Amino acid sequence: MTTPVTAAVTAADDRPAAPFGRALCAMVTPFTDSGALDLDGARRLAGHLVSRGCDGLVLSGTTGESPTTTDAEKAALVAAVREAVGDRAALVAGVGTADTRHTVELALAAEKAGADGLLVVAPYYSRPPQDALEAHFREVADASGLPVMLYDIPGRTGTRVEPDTLLGLAGHPRIVAVKDCAYDLLGTQKVLSRTGLAYYAGCDEQVLALYAVGAAGYVSTVANVAPDLFRAVLDAFDAGDTGRAALLQRRAIPLIESMMAAGLPGTVTAKALLGALGLPAGPVRAPLRPADPETTAGLLAAYGELAARAAQSQV
Repeated sequence: MTTPVTAAVTAADDRPAAPFGRALCAMVTPFTDSGALDLDGARRLAGHLVSRGCDGLVLSGTTGESPTTTDAEKAALVAAVREAVGDRAALVAGVGTADTRHTVELALAAEKAGADGLLVVAPYYSRPPQDALEAHFREVADASGLPVMLYDIPGRTGTRVEPDTLLGLAGHPRIVAVKDCAYDLLGTQKVLSRTGLAYYAGCDEQVLALYAVGAAGYVSTVANVAPDLFRAVLDAFDAGDTGRAALLQRRAIPLIESMMAAGLPGTVTAKALLGALGLPAGPVRAPLRPADPETTAGLLAAYGELAARAAQSQV
């Protein structure tokens, strides 16, 4: 008699633990009108996001304009946000650069400032081969006592963190998670099926798809303006209401598209919308430029439509 394949499923196939929470926001870095770091605004925005359902914040990532903030600003941001949220949320500090030594320095500074984890992107521009990439990640992970989330976003870095490389890195005791922006569902499932790495959807349109195959949660740019949006998607899925989870994910698509797929970086659209909603954001730093009034009006329309539908259904 043939044994059904489902009979072989064991506790080992359960979803990996979420080391930094499930619902993470890739938080913008607020600036003053003059372009200086706005630590008070950062405290207020972080408190708002956590009160609205985020159990983790990623600081100084892509959305946080890490290429144009100084090392001192990055450390000050972590310390200020830690002061604001206490132990109510995990703080993951973006420390990835194109230079291994510099990345290690930022990792140690983030640890000292109070971060709970490190977001380490693949070195950009130099496009190291996979063996050099693996050595880079191992050196950074060895340098501090903090757990590491690898950031796979080849569209920006020019280098893919290949699934086989991730399989090798999964054995490192402090490499615990991946922020996945690779758009490779097969590769993601390959790593999920063979390791205990916690995957976080880094592309908002993929939150439900990756969660359904075993991801731990998400790191969302859209969560800056709608922090409870994808939390509701995960909650519905966990409650067994997969139809509602799918409905909520689809309902978010117009806002996702207007913020993430309309030709402007998510930092620009998130800051435009946050400012229009009266929340701390401020300008972007050059070479980025602010959204024009027409774009901001379109963002507000998409946000308003989503908010109205959520209110009608009491999400």
